[in-house]
Order: sequence, then C-alpha cells, then structure tokens
Amino acid sequence: MSKSEQTYLNFAKEVLENGEFKADRTGTGTYSVFGRQQRYDLSEGFPLLTTKRVAFKLIKSELLWFLKGETNIRYLLENNNHIWDEWAFKNWVNSNEYQGPDMSDFGRRATQDPEFKVLYDQQHQIFCDAILNDDNFAAKYGDLGQVYGAQWRHWEKVQGGFIDQIENVVNEIKNNPTSRRLIVSAWNPEAVPMQALPPCHSLFQFYVVDGKLSLQLYQRSGDIFLGVPFNIASYALLLHMVAAQTGLAVGEFIHTFGDAHIYANHVDQVKEQLQRPLQALPTLKLNPAVKSIFDYELEDIEIEGYHPAKSIKAPVAV
Repeated sequence: MSKSEQTYLNFAKEVLENGEFKADRTGTGTYSVFGRQQRYDLSEGFPLLTTKRVAFKLIKSELLWFLKGETNIRYLLENNNHIWDEWAFKNWVNSNEYQGPDMSDFGRRATQDPEFKVLYDQQHQIFCDAILNDDNFAAKYGDLGQVYGAQWRHWEKVQGGFIDQIENVVNEIKNNPTSRRLIVSAWNPEAVPMQALPPCHSLFQFYVVDGKLSLQLYQRSGDIFLGVPFNIASYALLLHMVAAQTGLAVGEFIHTFGDAHIYANHVDQVKEQLQRPLQALPTLKLNPAVKSIFDYELEDIEIEGYHPAKSIKAPVAV
C-alpha cells in the first residue's frame, strides 16, 4: 500500500500523541507542533487519501478558482463547492443588513444544537441563493478580499499595475528551469487586513532536475484532519498541471509546515481514521489537448481507481 498516505497518517499520529495544547483564534483549541516536513513521491500514484473519502471535485474546482484569479465564492457555488462559504456567510450575518436569527458563533452552535442547525441551514441556503442570483449581493458578500486568486494572478505592485505570478513561473520553468527563483507567494502583508482568511498555504517553489518537476509548499498553519488532505491533493494536482504544460515528468511534493495542528474537536475523528486500512492510491488523468495552465476545466481533470473508506465528518473552525 501507499507510502505517501502512511506518511500523512504518521504525521497525524505524531501530532495527536505529542502536540501541545494551545488556544487558537477560533476558540476551539488545538494540539499543535511547529516545524515539520513530509515528502510525497508522485510516481506512487496521486496522493488522495483512501482512509477517508476526500472530495476531489471540491479540490479541483477550488484550484481552478485560484488559477482563474477569482476571489468571489459565486464560481465555487456554481460548482456546488461550499468549502469557503463560512467566511463569506460570517460577513453577512455580522452586517447591519442581516435581519435573520442570531448566528453568532454559528460554527460551534450548528454542531451542538439540532434546533439551531435547522435555523443555520435555512439562513445558509438564503445566503447561497442570493450569491448565485443577486449580482449586487454577490459583489458585497461573496467576495473574500485579496485571497489566493488575487495574489497568484493579480499581485498589486507598489509602483502600479499587477504581477501574474502563475504565468511568470510557468514561463520561467519553460525557459530557465535551473532557476532558484521559481516561487509563488500568496503571503502579502499589506493585503492581510483585506482577506477573509490570510493564506495558510503561503508560498511554494518549483524545482527541476533530470526532467522532473517537484514542488515544495510552505504552509504557515495546517488543520491536519480537514485542511491538510485537501492541501496535499491540491498542490499535487497543481504540480501535475504545471508539469504537463512544461513538458516535464512529476517528481516530489514536499510539504513544510509552521504550526501544524489537530483541533480539539477532531481528535475522535483522527483516531478513527488511524484505525482504517490503506488502499492503493488512484491515478490522475489530465486532458492532453489542453495547452495552457489557464485553460483547464473541471472535465479535463479526472481521478481513476479511487476506492476510499467512507468520509468522516468534522466541524470547520471559523
């Protein structure tokens, strides 16, 4: 079975057993370690976890959202992707325009109070419908500020104008593959106050040797149970896509962390996952007819041979 997935499980087990309890921004509490690194050899297969189902459709639609340079969740909702809803929803229910029932601390309350969960679901549906059908509402409450898409594709220059970091790095890989400057940064200190959530996966660097393309991600903050499986698959997918557009084979995905943590209300879920058997990793298939990193659509990206265990639900800390 997969060494890649075992790498992730060993990481989760270490944090569960050795992490220091630490208060956090959400008020949930975490078991945390600082400064870790894992390596994933993509020749083994595509690193989509099999010990629980990870929704690949959400991963690929989110990555395409980043690559399009978009920051409004309307595109995600159009593709039935709700992984960024909570931050935009929070902006609405905390605004003066919101007239519904009290939604303060909705993330925790929705998991603990069934009656509140009904109210939350009703308000959340109203919110999503408005994002999809009301341009003014979507512009006001659907935009998350200068998050990943803005920084990757439209980094605002002090001198005026913008930098398309993705276009630049793909061109540099094609023309100067030995460069040590094949870097994309999402961490823009000036933009942090204008972001719904400052970038957790903050900087990545490509590396070319022997006809293979590798990628290292520095992640300042990693939610090991919910977020990190998505991050692994998302950056492995990005690596495959850039390799396909630069004529290179895929090498390694290296995942480097600052604060890596398990939320206190995810401990039971992690323990359950650690007891499950591993399965063979799936295979990624990209449409070879696509000739630009910016031209991929959802139907151009497919997974084959994915046979995971059932999903494990856990609340998102907002």
